[in-house]
Amino acid sequence: MSKYWSPVVSTLKPYVAGEQPRIADLVKLNTNENPYGPSPKAIAAMQAAVADSLKLYPDPSARALREAIAKTYGVAPDEVFVGNGSDEVLAHAFAALLKHDRPLLYPDITYSFYPTYCGLFGIEAVEVPLTDDYTIDIADYRRDCGAIILPNPNAPTGIGLPLSAIEAIVAVHPDQPVVIDEAYIDFGGESAIPLTRKYENLLVIHTLSKSRSLAGLRVGYAIGQRPLIDALERVKDSFNSYPLDRVAQAGATAAIEDVAWFDETRKKVIESRERVMGALRQRGFEVLPSQANFVFARHPGHSGADLAKGLRERAVLVRHFAKPRISDFLRITIGTPEECDRLIAALEQIIS
Repeated sequence: MSKYWSPVVSTLKPYVAGEQPRIADLVKLNTNENPYGPSPKAIAAMQAAVADSLKLYPDPSARALREAIAKTYGVAPDEVFVGNGSDEVLAHAFAALLKHDRPLLYPDITYSFYPTYCGLFGIEAVEVPLTDDYTIDIADYRRDCGAIILPNPNAPTGIGLPLSAIEAIVAVHPDQPVVIDEAYIDFGGESAIPLTRKYENLLVIHTLSKSRSLAGLRVGYAIGQRPLIDALERVKDSFNSYPLDRVAQAGATAAIEDVAWFDETRKKVIESRERVMGALRQRGFEVLPSQANFVFARHPGHSGADLAKGLRERAVLVRHFAKPRISDFLRITIGTPEECDRLIAALEQIIS
């Protein structure tokens, strides 16, 4: 602490990102990165941007990228907002849409940036408990509130809601903004983006970090009707009018347009996920049903902390959360087939 801090600083509990260690021959399955590289077309576009135009400021509206996203989802470019990763887009949404006189609702076990943003922006929130099987019960959200944010699929559980459930939540709160965080939707879920045409209170947020293998580039976007996007733009332009540089805009645009690479790599991840889930269950693990690029699993005979420690000793890194209700679970990112084989072999050594 310091006497120079603003009062809010000492009250914050910052988000803790996944570890990025330097360990020889590491199998890194702790941060939900995509094991397959980005589209070669995206790499070429970024190389061209570096060679050609870094002396100039980027387009503050990221028009080409917004047009590519709009074309992909059948919306208008002015119904698209882009930012530095979905985390920045979320931050703007918290500031612009989710702070009201009544509390914000979100699950008690979910993306841990949500309470961080509530602390930063002074937002009153109510954490709605997941059910005993770690699912979101939409009936629990039929209550008085100022706004709602839900990840679909949820993190760290990986469990998704059907589109009908999302629509039910949005429809029952016509006077409150509802934000659906779809960071992992491309690995098996059904996106709520088509519902944005029908519901003026719905904002859907995506990232290029997962299904398009661009975690290091930091690009995310939101889709919703124009008044919601206008609110995000007002916050952005009061903070930083140039959030996406020229390299990021070029790479992200090419990645969005390369549908074939997107489909090929996410199919590989889904196939490996199903194989890993089956292998874990064969070895006595309880594995929650996942629609993400990770699985959430626990073993009845070993604590999550001990399993994570044993894996690390074998140069396999996974994510462990020392939190109530989930402390025995491991969140395991889906890697390449070879990385998944090493994971299973290491677990066999630990539990045998």
